[in-house]
Amino acid sequence: MSGRYQVAGSTAAAISASVEDGVRTGALPPGEGLPPVRGLARQLGVSPATVAKAYRELRQRGLVETAGRNGTRVRPRSVATRAAARPAAGAGLRDLSAGEPDRRLLPPLAAHLRAVAGAFAAPLTYADAGVLPELADAARERFAADGVPAGDVTVTNGALDAVERLLTAHLCPGDAVAVEDPGWGNLFDLVAALGLTPVPLAVDDEGPLPGALAAALSAGVGAVLVTSRAQNPTGAAVTADRAAALRRALRERPGTLLVEDDHAAELAAVAPHPLAGATDRWAFVRSASKPFGPDLRIAVVAGDEATVARVAGRMRIGTGWVSTVTQRLLLRLWSDPGVTAAVAAARAGYDARRDALAAALAARGCAAHATTGINVWVPVPDETRTVAALRDEGWAVAPGSLFRLASAPGVRLTVSPLDPADVEPLADAVARAVRPPTGRFTR
Repeated sequence: MSGRYQVAGSTAAAISASVEDGVRTGALPPGEGLPPVRGLARQLGVSPATVAKAYRELRQRGLVETAGRNGTRVRPRSVATRAAARPAAGAGLRDLSAGEPDRRLLPPLAAHLRAVAGAFAAPLTYADAGVLPELADAARERFAADGVPAGDVTVTNGALDAVERLLTAHLCPGDAVAVEDPGWGNLFDLVAALGLTPVPLAVDDEGPLPGALAAALSAGVGAVLVTSRAQNPTGAAVTADRAAALRRALRERPGTLLVEDDHAAELAAVAPHPLAGATDRWAFVRSASKPFGPDLRIAVVAGDEATVARVAGRMRIGTGWVSTVTQRLLLRLWSDPGVTAAVAAARAGYDARRDALAAALAARGCAAHATTGINVWVPVPDETRTVAALRDEGWAVAPGSLFRLASAPGVRLTVSPLDPADVEPLADAVARAVRPPTGRFTR
């Protein structure tokens, strides 16, 4: 361990806090080894069980990992450092790194909030709160239209909240979870924080590769996480043929938890091809953040009876329920033809920007993956050099290291801030920053 930082503390909580301080400040960099349990126990004058408990807490929170004979090390991409890993855009740069929807294309909420407020005759009590039956009914109709069996529905505070509740309801620390690679960085952090072991699941433009899924299932993963469409960061969307192949693999392991993330929802131009029901334990999560705005913090979840009951039951003893104010707001947004038209216009706008950039890159010999969604994934030989070169030309993009476990390097460009006049200059800048890559973005 680095001689510049000494772990301190006389209790498990104090020892884990000391290590966390070192990780957060950079005194314990990613990959740095921690002292052996018995060695640190002697140094601090505590029992080995105390140090072991501290290390166990740190593993469960995703700060460290066990490296076999190499002992315990700070995770290469720990929860404490990932949030700060995306370079700040800086003054004068066009920021294509954030992965956010275009604020200009989000439907205005003020009139709907006023209508929701006016509909309340009296304040709600604890007994009145929960999932609104009318929202659940509307969600079932929308799920059914997309081929998702939705007899049981609940509501959570966004997609990541749903995924966390699903994983903790079915898995224990140390269990393995198949996650798309490249994939959503926040999901990697969540899996680490829960003490679960991520198993990379290679993807192409049509979603997870069937062979990779079969291998992960044979290895005994307890859960599989799949993005239906607009996958972050690659834009992949599961096709009908790919869904059929994935369902065949999943049926061989019916006890596996299957979680599908449909975060783009109404903002995606392609229809989903759900895997729901391919295993005995499954959930289909649909967030409102991309089409209606991140601040809504609400997602609807369909699943098998036991899985939905576990999520709802755990919520009752924690936050209790998702605000019925937010639920009523989502219901109004779903039922307003003007909002539906606005979302359709936003969808067309994102598709036009994304397709234009992908075409411009292809014309310059640069590979790009951009089937659906608001991001374009560009394979590159050197992420650091590419990010730096684009910054020099006035563009901030996200390094692929934020979204990768074992897959090949790349950079992610979010098209939300782009105007039509930006496409050609940006494509020129990308072409200068990278040499034309070959192959797909999987391993």
